[in-house]
Amino acid sequence: MTSLGQIMCSRWLVTPAKAPAGNPLRFGHGCRKRLFSTTRSCTTIMPAWVIDRYGSCDVLRFTANASFPVVHYPNEVMLKVHAAGLNPIDVSMRGGYGASTLAVKRDPLNITQTGSEFPLVLGRDVSGVIMECGLEVKYFKEGDEVWAAIPPWKQGSLAEFVVLSANEISHKPKSLSHSEAAALPYVATTAWSTLVNTGGLTKDNCGKKRVLILGGSGGVGTFAIQMLKAWGAHVTVTCSHNAERLVRGLGADDVVDYTSGPVELALGDLEKFDLVLDCVGGDTERWAPGLLRPWCGAKYVALVTPFLQNTDTLGIADGMLQTVFTVATKALKHLSKGVHYRWGFFAPSGVALDEISEMVDAGEIRAVVEEQFSFSQVPQAFQRVEKGHARGKTVVQVDGGSGDH
Repeated sequence: MTSLGQIMCSRWLVTPAKAPAGNPLRFGHGCRKRLFSTTRSCTTIMPAWVIDRYGSCDVLRFTANASFPVVHYPNEVMLKVHAAGLNPIDVSMRGGYGASTLAVKRDPLNITQTGSEFPLVLGRDVSGVIMECGLEVKYFKEGDEVWAAIPPWKQGSLAEFVVLSANEISHKPKSLSHSEAAALPYVATTAWSTLVNTGGLTKDNCGKKRVLILGGSGGVGTFAIQMLKAWGAHVTVTCSHNAERLVRGLGADDVVDYTSGPVELALGDLEKFDLVLDCVGGDTERWAPGLLRPWCGAKYVALVTPFLQNTDTLGIADGMLQTVFTVATKALKHLSKGVHYRWGFFAPSGVALDEISEMVDAGEIRAVVEEQFSFSQVPQAFQRVEKGHARGKTVVQVDGGSGDH
């Protein structure tokens, strides 16, 4: 069983590398230099939860012999995982969602793998400590506490160690524990990509915006409420009655209980919106764009898209073609009514996490952790996520968890 004492990593002599968000040091223009390196001798296995096939919760398997990740490229870092956050996409990926698109070789040099995506480690959120840096990593150093949202095409955080690009990580907020920090990165970068990159919102233009969040009590919704309120927007949220106290506590101005009757009728009585963030999908797409202010640049942004389902069903080429046709058709349909139709996607971004970290430490955003599990309880953690109706995030404490087996 691998422990911190069993791994000897390269050591670096560094000058202080403190830089604000967006500093060019992140992109390799700093003054740190590698002066010497000791011989690195480390074990080749580690504890992890893996799947060897797609299926239900019973495909999760604990192993003490998972392949140890290696820093192959000069812009990569290796993290010792302290905590991992689970998201609905982890449950979907366990069942095979995105397999045609996301299945890639986990060994970049093709030394031990044959190209199969198995064994696959799930977990899209991570908070931990840097153990090793590649030659071109200038903004971080060994021992830094960092957090990240792991792209779905990479091995995940339900393991003792994980390797990521330096552009995907950020210094962890000082005000959060690792468990709290692991609740934010994936939903934060998803919300940021959706609202900022797709929706066009910024802290400078949100002051007079009215935003509707459909399904606001989940991970993305609870983060989006806080970010938008910090930027001065007026936020309306739909959720169940049981979650009303939570979303109001996060700053929601108006809350509509979708269990009390037709939610579209209740929302129709309110003033029109500048942006609708749809975290629900399905039937909402039929009526939600009608709640937007026409001919004012208003946008409907859906997080639930058929992209990966199309590629799973039709293959990558035909699936992408079908996806382009679908979004183009819908965009033209809604544009004729004076509103913009868009899809929102997760996008890993250490730069976005830099800004989010500052907002967290300023008290503008807090982590919403619904339940924590030990490393030995990963199957139970998945079962909790599968129940739905989340009131925040499910987090797994990884550091020290290997001793539970």
